[in-house]
Amino acid sequence: MADFMLHTPWPPSGDQPQAIKALEKGLEQGMRHQTLFGATGTGKTFTIANVIASYGKPAIVLAHNKTLAAQLAQEYREFFPKNAVHYFVSYYDYYQPEAYIAHSDTYIEKEAMINAEIDRLRHAATQALLTRKDVIIVASVSAIYGLGSPEEYEKVHVRIEKGAKEDRASLIRKLVTIYFERTSADLEPGKVRAVGNALEVMPVNERIVYRVAFDEDRIARIDQLDPISRANVGEPESVFVFPAKHFVTNEEERERALADIKVELDEQLAKFKRESKPLEAERLKRRTLHDIAMIREIGYVNGIENYSRHFDGRKAGDAPYTLLDYFKRCDKDFLTIIDESHVTVPQIAGMYAGDRSRKDNLVEYGFRLPSARDNRPLTGEEFEERVGQVICTSATPGSYERDHSKQIVEQIIRPTGLVDPELAVKGVIEAKEYPGQVADFIAEAERVIKRGGRVLATTLTKQMAEDLSIFLRDKGVKAEYLHSDVKTIDRIEILTKFRRGEFDVLVGVNLLREGLDLPEVELVGILDADKEGFLRSETSLIQTIGRAARNVQGRVILYADVMTGSLERAIGETNRRRELQLAYNREHGITPETIKKEIKDIAETMRSEHQKTVDELIALDELAYRKNPKTLIKRKREEMAEAVERLDFETAALIRDEIYRLEGTEPKRRKQAKRSPSGK
Repeated sequence: MADFMLHTPWPPSGDQPQAIKALEKGLEQGMRHQTLFGATGTGKTFTIANVIASYGKPAIVLAHNKTLAAQLAQEYREFFPKNAVHYFVSYYDYYQPEAYIAHSDTYIEKEAMINAEIDRLRHAATQALLTRKDVIIVASVSAIYGLGSPEEYEKVHVRIEKGAKEDRASLIRKLVTIYFERTSADLEPGKVRAVGNALEVMPVNERIVYRVAFDEDRIARIDQLDPISRANVGEPESVFVFPAKHFVTNEEERERALADIKVELDEQLAKFKRESKPLEAERLKRRTLHDIAMIREIGYVNGIENYSRHFDGRKAGDAPYTLLDYFKRCDKDFLTIIDESHVTVPQIAGMYAGDRSRKDNLVEYGFRLPSARDNRPLTGEEFEERVGQVICTSATPGSYERDHSKQIVEQIIRPTGLVDPELAVKGVIEAKEYPGQVADFIAEAERVIKRGGRVLATTLTKQMAEDLSIFLRDKGVKAEYLHSDVKTIDRIEILTKFRRGEFDVLVGVNLLREGLDLPEVELVGILDADKEGFLRSETSLIQTIGRAARNVQGRVILYADVMTGSLERAIGETNRRRELQLAYNREHGITPETIKKEIKDIAETMRSEHQKTVDELIALDELAYRKNPKTLIKRKREEMAEAVERLDFETAALIRDEIYRLEGTEPKRRKQAKRSPSGK
């Protein structure tokens, strides 16, 4: 069993002790599925942390979006500071999948922007599973997508050992075969460079440089260097370097796979010939032969994942390797936690169908081989087969939880004594002089802001969220918006700034519903609450109401002109919980207190050291720049040239980016990455 060291700044209280005991007993009895039915703010994460610690097995925590996953990862790191807690989500900042629209004869090429820092965190997660047992990984549904064989990933690592017989050229070749890129410029994760009679390599999973010095044909020394200061922080005897990509195969397996791809190509070309489809046949032949040549030449090609079935040696229709296979390799009895399961479970179940529909079109019209269908997410059934004991957590369990769970453990009482927020319904049906939902919301928000509170507003569409945030700013209210088009790290930074009070109103669509812990929020305004549908269902309304449940002043206004069934049920359930909580407080003499939670910038763990250092340099030189910008820029350019002359490319790159920022001449790509949703 893994040794999980739980840091508990407070003992379990409220409903937590009985919930922990019940869930632990369920695991001991071998219950396959359990549900923690917990009201918002009752400390479900703390309860689960206690269960993970007592269970003593690796755990995966699945969340339905990247923002919630980042928050959970931060919380679990606080609970388990001495254990390996990692963050595993899609590494795309932007992703347009390959597709073909037949009726308009439109081919859409795959287009993606990979976030290098999130890619590093993914590698750190998989490598932790292959090297230790005390692992907790918080993941999005990216966990059910193809990842490459864990066996091959583990098998082809390179060991660099002091005193080993190895020359510089042969070690570089070994690193290149596991997809490291040779460079003579800045050293980044997944790159290697030669410096005199030494080489420097930066693994993909950590921000550290290993400098390997040679004495003829032997490794004489290994230095562990800080990538920014270049300070020597260690002299390890050996280092294990894992592949720079998750999809890896050795040369022998590669040739076998390429032969299999050629056989499949011939079969598909013959099929197209029988069906009199010469255009599709020529299209497929040209693309596949090009890909085969590229893979044989350099070992990789964009879209190589579409051939993953051949490289993995799987049969047609077999499920792909995923993060869950890395867990099984670590410990087959790992624990699965499905956070906000009423959203996450349907998301897991629905991924396969959409992917299959898109791939069928690509195959039918000759853009991909049939084996591309096997580069896919798991089906709901395959997911169930690959996980062991499961605990779902939700404030609004759905049919999956009710049908599968051997027991549903209720956690309604909050340790802080906080009760569910007061509800008010506003609209033409209950007010003679009603100024309209937006005008009323602004008036209510201004009252809350005056006493230092924060406000959330939820709309039905992204455009409405953007428009409302602009309208609020025009009225003198500091506001921002948040929705799925905002980049992952930007979302997290926006939430951190919101908590710090850098702005007062946050407008969102559905990202503000499940799991987000914002104790500063005193008021939630639900606009168009009477528009029945997914975003205004009973479940959605209860979840949104829960955002005000962490503050003693918490209040929710539902703007509605008619009472819908969903509204009535959500109001009824909230009032039921509120009565139970008030009764518990009276019985135990508890005075509710707003949750006090330290404000930490979760995005700091995902910002590169390079970015942080540039920010620090700008802060140091800001005064000198204001006094005489030309003199400072001239001096900085001289320092950059000197750094290049002594081959100190990291320092040169830092100075270069500082100059960009000071002059306001950063490449557009950089500026776009830092823009706020408001465009400011």
